Amino acid sequence: MIKLLGILLVAIGFGFRVNALVVVLVAGLVTGVSAGFSLRETVTMMGKFFVENRGLILPIVLMLPVVGLLEKHGLQERIAWLMRKTRTATAGKVYWLYQALRGGLSVLGISLGSHAGMVRPLIVPMAEGAARALRAEGAPKGRGELTEGGRERLRAHGAAAENVGNFFSDDILVAVGALLLVKGMLDAAGVPVSLADIKLWSVPTALWVLLVGWWRYRALDRWLAKQKDGGK
Repeated sequence: MIKLLGILLVAIGFGFRVNALVVVLVAGLVTGVSAGFSLRETVTMMGKFFVENRGLILPIVLMLPVVGLLEKHGLQERIAWLMRKTRTATAGKVYWLYQALRGGLSVLGISLGSHAGMVRPLIVPMAEGAARALRAEGAPKGRGELTEGGRERLRAHGAAAENVGNFFSDDILVAVGALLLVKGMLDAAGVPVSLADIKLWSVPTALWVLLVGWWRYRALDRWLAKQKDGGK
């Protein structure tokens, strides 16, 4: 069990809002050392895996300065302004449409975005803009702003839309490596299963998750409406 100490450190670090990069690095070092490797061996393996997977990591690293420049020049403010002008938009509708689109493209192995490249700079500001527009309708001047708790809840739902939309839809076609990964793990565990069986049960799971998302985002809109009326 001591080898899983790194998972506990990740949970504690994220819970106390410690810098994510520091938390992951410390957890990796602790996991390696607790597994019986020396500190030098652990650092060597981390560097080796980083270099071997740079094709996956570099696009994320390079995306950060691009998103930063766009935000510096008012990307989030402009998106939020456009959503406030759209009367029929709600935060729940924005998230549900994004989750559906993310899931549909994940089936084909197409990566629409990520937390850093799509959710934070675009989707969350759209939802916050729609939520502010809802709160501002019929409210006294200065009452259109979201509370800190409201912003945190909106951002949590935005992160969930990305994770759920991607995770539960990439086991339907072999175009995504996750399907082969699941089969490989089951084969290694002595559980014989065909790709057709995995795909068969992945479809209703993806549809059910889409339905649950629709219900959750409607609940989010109802909660925001109560906040507008002064509810807690």
